[in-house]
Amino acid sequence: MEREEKTAFGKTEEIGERAAEALLSIRAVFLRPEEPFTWASGIRSPIYCDNRLVLSFPSVRTLIEEGIAETVKREYPEAEALFGTATAGIAHAAIAAQFLGLPMGYVRGKAKDHGRKNRIEGRLSKGEKVVVIEDLISTGGSVLDCVEALREEGAEVLGIVSIFTYGMKKGLERLDSAKVRNKSLCDLDTLLKVALRKGYIRPEDEGKLLRFRDDPADESWMR
Repeated sequence: MEREEKTAFGKTEEIGERAAEALLSIRAVFLRPEEPFTWASGIRSPIYCDNRLVLSFPSVRTLIEEGIAETVKREYPEAEALFGTATAGIAHAAIAAQFLGLPMGYVRGKAKDHGRKNRIEGRLSKGEKVVVIEDLISTGGSVLDCVEALREEGAEVLGIVSIFTYGMKKGLERLDSAKVRNKSLCDLDTLLKVALRKGYIRPEDEGKLLRFRDDPADESWMR
């Protein structure tokens, strides 16, 4: 029988469901199969995620940031610093680092074109064991760019902690290829289970959302 992981906040599965309930309650996640959103890539999506809203709701913010801190302690006990992705991961990294008593920094999307022309902000020592904090992982491109920048500066990236992941095949393959482990507070399967139970979606919508996750470019989920 598989051992059930526990944390200070309960079983890891319970944390995922609590995070899902919180994100849905503040409308940080919209599930709209009948009226899809259009991503910048042109892909039509039945889901839209804006975890920046977490910062505007103190009780949800506390739940999420404590969850991030607990996940870092459980999954990456050797962590010596947290680094957030710019811009969405910065605040989450800062708050979680405060809970953990760890140094914090962040990685710019590109180096500044003035001053010291930094891309990595905050102190980073060669060989330092760091964890990257991200709000959302879809295809994994932006967070892996951050990981690579840290590695180039000599950091030992232990892994990623994110608030939410779609679990898309492309993202999983990219993370695996880069030998980077991600632990999310909540994933799409957990979110949909909670959304169905709470009446945010209909039973028939669940299959559509999972088909989208499995192949975002295939619009057959809309039929």
